[in-house]
Amino acid sequence: MITSIIVGLIALVLFVLRQNVMSSPMMNLSVFKYPMYVVGLILVALCPMIFMTTLIILPMFLQTGAGLSPFTAGLMLLPGSALFGLLSPRIGHLFDKHGPKWLVIPGFVIVSVMLWFFTTLSPASSIAFMVAVHIGLSIGTALILMPAQTHALNQLPPDLYPHGTAVINTLPQVTGAIGIAVAVSILMDGMDKYLHGFSALAKQVEMANAMSAGAYNVFVYMIILALIGLVTAFFIRRGVVNRKEVHSHH
Repeated sequence: MITSIIVGLIALVLFVLRQNVMSSPMMNLSVFKYPMYVVGLILVALCPMIFMTTLIILPMFLQTGAGLSPFTAGLMLLPGSALFGLLSPRIGHLFDKHGPKWLVIPGFVIVSVMLWFFTTLSPASSIAFMVAVHIGLSIGTALILMPAQTHALNQLPPDLYPHGTAVINTLPQVTGAIGIAVAVSILMDGMDKYLHGFSALAKQVEMANAMSAGAYNVFVYMIILALIGLVTAFFIRRGVVNRKEVHSHH
């Protein structure tokens, strides 16, 4: 995994260097000159690292730790995922009224609290508890994602909108993939450490508890990401690019 990440980072650096010397770059990286765009980009990039990782780790826990079938595990994630989609229009109205800061900050607070609840998961945790916490996580993520993305793009002059959109659509996929890879490594490491010293038969018996131990480490890792996002959210400032900046790019 480490080798793949290093190769990916080297390829990313080479891509950035190439784009900076091209007369007509495929992706104009001058969007990074706008601080509020970068702040929004960081917030948007953190969301999939948390939400997508949860969508991978939680079903693994539900099947191995709680002994549920894959079908049941999938159904448990449905309410939160559906609510995430339904909330977007309403959050758009709140964004117009209150701006991004007072949506994103509560969003990260909610996400942090829900992740803390997830650290308490055990094979004895009730299905209702896990569904409720996942719904809370979905609500918190919805409060972050659209406002942060819209605010970031509002900071760019019109000629950079396509490039800003391309970056803001691409980076979350990259960070989401990295977040999942790191989380699975943390999960496996936590399980291995818990099972160390057990006999082969005991390891089978203790697998559910081992999954709980590994999942605990993953959710602590995601709490740290959420707190980074919460601190970053306090740097959000309202406002859009002024006319001088817009004309200077034409």
